[in-house]
Amino acid sequence: MTEPILQVERLKKYFPVKGGVFSKTLDWVRAVEDVSFSISEGKTLGLVGESGCGKTTVGRSILRLIEPTSGRILYRGVDLCELNKREMRSKRREMQIIFQDPFASLNPRMTVASIVGEPLQIHKQAQGKEKRERVAELLDKVGLQPEHMNRYPHEFSGGQRQRIGIARALALNPKLIIGDEPVSALDVSIQAQVINLLEDLQEEFHLSYLMIAHNLSVVQHMSDQVAVMYLGKIAELTSNEELYSNPLHPYTVALLSAVPVPDPTGKKERIILKGDVPSPINPPPGCTFHPRCPRRFEPCAVRTPLLIDVGGGHYVSCFLWHDKAVEDNS
Repeated sequence: MTEPILQVERLKKYFPVKGGVFSKTLDWVRAVEDVSFSISEGKTLGLVGESGCGKTTVGRSILRLIEPTSGRILYRGVDLCELNKREMRSKRREMQIIFQDPFASLNPRMTVASIVGEPLQIHKQAQGKEKRERVAELLDKVGLQPEHMNRYPHEFSGGQRQRIGIARALALNPKLIIGDEPVSALDVSIQAQVINLLEDLQEEFHLSYLMIAHNLSVVQHMSDQVAVMYLGKIAELTSNEELYSNPLHPYTVALLSAVPVPDPTGKKERIILKGDVPSPINPPPGCTFHPRCPRRFEPCAVRTPLLIDVGGGHYVSCFLWHDKAVEDNS
């Protein structure tokens, strides 16, 4: 088995809650808590969950756009957390991000040529005529015309702006791309086009993706593995096929029940979770999902379940399956 291109081990990210006259730290927002996963070369891991569960924080922590509190982030065996700014800058050529909002992520005062060519200039990869030729090539790869390079972001539609963002991410020939909900701000018809574009680019350039999304249909279409997050932790992690055919965690089951069925005659039982998502400042004891879980029982409120393999590489953090896993391994 080849070594994964990215391996995240027990990643944590806490944000301070400050207050008072001297802005003292009063508490901590536990945005990401002990998250671990790996991505194989040329494969896609989908990271899904409700808004505020910590998905985006995981993605930005991997690239050190925000500094992790603790944990290890191994990119091809190198721990990114141990690199200084200069060393990290050279690694960023191989790791890029596609942001959620294709308008906010593009500088409205810069032309497309400047936006897409900026990484080439910063990393001294191309200048002058060579840079313009490279920008024209990148625009062609994402389905835009070379003459578009002299226009500004406001002159494009949402789907075209996202294509510009994808072209910028490809500028330095990266090997790992983190998509922070790259299609959630687009119309449904445009979403399909951008997803197909990302898949074509992955095949052509042998890219590895961490695809962050709350739309389970998007993740199902393009992921090899899926990790489901809840309140900063991974609740379930397994292959794409296994997750959709055999979900084990009650939270995953509830999420999948909300996915629309493209059949007007088909009936699907919807699971409505009661209550609100707890605060990451003061998470509940035991399993953080237990206050909303329809299948909770005695251990859930007092003990914290570990993310363990219950068979065939299917990881789940739930006491409903822990005893079964122990029996199977004994």
